[in-house]
Order: sequence, then C-alpha cells, then structure tokens
Amino acid sequence: MEGTYTAATGAARIVLRALGLRIDLLGDEQVPASGPVLLVSNHVSFLDFVLVGLAARRSRRHVRFLTRYDVWRHPLVGRAMTAMGHVPVDRAAPAGAYLHARSLLRRGEAVGVFPEAGISLSWTVRGLLPGAVALAADTGAPIVPVTIWGPQRVATALHRPDLRRGRPVSISVGAPYTVAPDADRTAELHRLGGRLQRMLDELQERPEHQPPAGEEPWWHPAHLGGGAPTPLDARARERTVHPRAVTPSWAPPA
Repeated sequence: MEGTYTAATGAARIVLRALGLRIDLLGDEQVPASGPVLLVSNHVSFLDFVLVGLAARRSRRHVRFLTRYDVWRHPLVGRAMTAMGHVPVDRAAPAGAYLHARSLLRRGEAVGVFPEAGISLSWTVRGLLPGAVALAADTGAPIVPVTIWGPQRVATALHRPDLRRGRPVSISVGAPYTVAPDADRTAELHRLGGRLQRMLDELQERPEHQPPAGEEPWWHPAHLGGGAPTPLDARARERTVHPRAVTPSWAPPA
C-alpha cells in the first residue's frame, strides 16, 4: 500500500513542477507526526488532494482521503485508490465510508476530508456535511483545518484547464483542535466553517492573489470584486450540495 502511495506522490510532484506552481505552504508543522488526525479542507480545484497531501509531508504522513465512489469505476484508478487506502463515499449511503474512516482513525491514521462535498463556485466556504465533526467527536482525533487558494486558476469545475506556468498557490494549515464527544455537532460545524472561512479570507487577501486593477476575473470571489457568483447564486448552480449540509452562516452577504 505504501509503495503505491509513494509512487503516486512522486508522480504528483512531477505534475506540480511541470505546472511551475509557486506554492507557499504555511503552518504545516502543526500536523501531528503520529496518532489519528483529520485534515479538513475547503475545496476549490481538482488539485486539492495533492495539495492537502503536501501539508502532511513534513510529518511524513500519508493521508487517506474520503473520495467520491465513482472514481473507483475506472479499474486501474480504482485499484490504485484502494492500494493507497483511500475511502470511497457513496453520498446516497454514506454510512460505510464513515465506518471505514472511523476504523482508520482508530488505527492512528491521517484522514483527509473535504466537508463541502464538492467545489464551491463562489470561492467561499459553503455548507458542510457533518462527517468530519462526527468522526472527531467519536474518535477523539483532532481536526486540523486546511485552506487552499490559487489552484482554481489551473483546473477546477466548469472551467477549462489553464496550464500556464507560475500561478501562485497558497496552503494554510491551522492549529489542531478537538471536539468533545457530547458537543453540539451543529454548533461545531458552524465553528469549523467559520474557521475555514477566516483562514480562506486571509489567503484571498494576500498580494500575490490580487487580480489586475479594473478586472473582475471569474476565479476571484464576488465580495472582493471578482467575477464569481455570489454564495446565493452559486447554491442554485451547485448540484453537488447535499441536502444534509449545514447552510453556511460564515459566507459574506450576497
């Protein structure tokens, strides 16, 4: 299993080098080097799995991601995903994925979760599914919040890939925190969503991510002057939003 993961990681790094991404990784020392941990990230691009994996590189950990089950439909890809220990998620029947992820955490693994269950078209943190908070409460594993900004300019939903070199990409890793077994889980989801949004705000305000003056680029959020849809408009278009997701209170007003 680890050999397949190491080979896949090497191939991913070659792709990142070929793209010439200017990656700035902040706070990766906060990922525990051992024991169970949940890396919980926002989702903006098709590169996010690789980028969250980079956040765990300093701690020399392989992250087992919860991933849409249809990735396993391709025989070769499916075998590789299984070999790397990733977890298929059927959104219509998620209990199996939850139990699988819980067993990984109880074995001391690092598990990666994108609780938005899809890419946010507004570039704000949208409604979160409850799985990450429930796993943290049930296992005692700390949540390490991760935010990513920049790779949406390279490859993301509803837009053609742009493979021009030199795009800035920022990854921010927050301090770990735990969720008590008897915590109010809806309140904890709002706590997590708010934390992710604040971390994302900080990345979006960095100078290297500012669009040229006078432009409203699609890859920048509306509340910062970009051309992305507002959170309200985006929700009408995001068919992957699960009805069990908590409606975000942390998104900027439309």
